[in-house]
Amino acid sequence: MGTPEFAILGLKELLAAPALEIVGVFTQTDKPVGRQQLLTSSPVKTLALKNNLPVFQPAKIRTEIEIIKKLVPDLIVVIAYGQIIPAEILAIPTYGCINVHASLLPLYRGAAVLNAPILNGDSETGVTIMKMDTGLDTGPILRQAKIKLNGRETLTEVHDKLSSLGAGLLIPTLLDLIAGKIKPQPQDQSRATIVKTLKKEDGKIDWSKPAVEIERMIRAYNPWPGTYSAMGEKNLKIITVKSEILKGNNHQPGEIFLDDNELAIQSGQDSLVILRLQAAGKKIMTAKEFLAGHQEIIGKILK
Repeated sequence: MGTPEFAILGLKELLAAPALEIVGVFTQTDKPVGRQQLLTSSPVKTLALKNNLPVFQPAKIRTEIEIIKKLVPDLIVVIAYGQIIPAEILAIPTYGCINVHASLLPLYRGAAVLNAPILNGDSETGVTIMKMDTGLDTGPILRQAKIKLNGRETLTEVHDKLSSLGAGLLIPTLLDLIAGKIKPQPQDQSRATIVKTLKKEDGKIDWSKPAVEIERMIRAYNPWPGTYSAMGEKNLKIITVKSEILKGNNHQPGEIFLDDNELAIQSGQDSLVILRLQAAGKKIMTAKEFLAGHQEIIGKILK
């Protein structure tokens, strides 16, 4: 059970494992994508069909209980599926439902777990393979693996590293579980934190905050939900900034200015140098390209 690109490497590992046979793939329904809203299959569906696997796309997984029972699964592997798995389904497979979760549980239960360690300036993150129960990422831990963070990673980089890390950990963990070599370890509930599902409005930049926090937000929220500010009646997307912070408060929060011919924006504490940005309805540009046609932006205040 999986849907986005994050689940692809895990599915490939399952396909390549000689001891395992995939009897069904469950993924989210096709969704309209892009300006033309073309109905598009999930990455998991695309890969499953290429490998002639039976694909199921229920709007609600709880409607599929009888179908799953007929498949007689020994294991259900869940990687970023996007639906809550009800207790009736969790009880079906012999060895339970196994989830590859992109955080070091019990930290960051919930949805936006790839973004959270970047946003919070953590020094590490990782993946947890757990046996699912009816709670929100509360089940016992089978295995974990970590990566170090240097404070410059983008969301895409963390996504790719953890997808690969989880996929590499998956098959050995499943085989050890089946062989009885793993004793599931309960989570320390006192250390648990939960992160919410991100919405588009979460990407609106508050320039009264310190530059270091805004810089993390820009790395954590691109490409989704994106980071933006209002410039007049339209939004201006800030795509990337320099990791080095400009010290000092010489302008109003949100004010756009030039620093050594580089485009910068003042925050509540220090400033950021903009590398790439995007005006409403336009393509992404470098700051130099943008300035060539928008000199009037200097001195404007972003809200």
